Amino acid sequence: MRRPIVAGNWKMHGSVAENSALVNALLQGYPADSPADCYVCPPFVYLRGVARQLEGSAIRVGAQDASAETHGAYTGEVAASMLADVGCRAVIVGHSERRSLFGESDQLVARKFMAAQAAGLTPVLCVGEQLAEREAGQTERVVARQLDAVLDLAGVAALKQAILAYEPVWAIGTGRTATPQQADDVHSFIRARIAGLDGKIAALVPVLYGGSVKAANAGELFAMPNVDGGLIGGASLKAEEFLAILHAARG
Repeated sequence: MRRPIVAGNWKMHGSVAENSALVNALLQGYPADSPADCYVCPPFVYLRGVARQLEGSAIRVGAQDASAETHGAYTGEVAASMLADVGCRAVIVGHSERRSLFGESDQLVARKFMAAQAAGLTPVLCVGEQLAEREAGQTERVVARQLDAVLDLAGVAALKQAILAYEPVWAIGTGRTATPQQADDVHSFIRARIAGLDGKIAALVPVLYGGSVKAANAGELFAMPNVDGGLIGGASLKAEEFLAILHAARG
């Protein structure tokens, strides 16, 4: 049985004081024996401080991105090994904002996926379509292309140590949310595509939903058979809201 996962992507938000208050609230509200795993993903500069504050707790720290390179003259880049060194357990790769705003290709995302695993991190691989692509009936083609880039480079066995996240780009930060059935249909497609290569891995890999998840809609989304939790954006910055989403993931 797949264990529910809720990951908070803080994006470019926060400060030392705000992060400390948020983490304190999460520590008070998240039980150590929760049946749902919890990750928080602060900006790079706050990773070490948040990791120290969470040391010894059940809440795990993830990063929002990592370089595809391991070291060298890459000014401004952060290697996956560096993230692991400061306490990260996971890293988001291929987020739609990285793809659209910074021009990251499917092939670059696949390289980042492999770099993360080589450093001992769990990659959270994001896939998803733009609004125009959904309206043109291209959702499955786009998601398949993004997923296949990783499968072709890393192989299906790499998904044993990975988390997938379906994030319809038209629902991120817009207030629009895919219906539970729309989300489950794409999650089912993802699982079926992986099953074409390895049925056991397909049954075990967690697939999260990301796209304007809130406490008000989390229960319905997480009740779907192929939705294993959420990659949460804005709602992860509010302790009460994020804890309510975690509660929804516990069933």
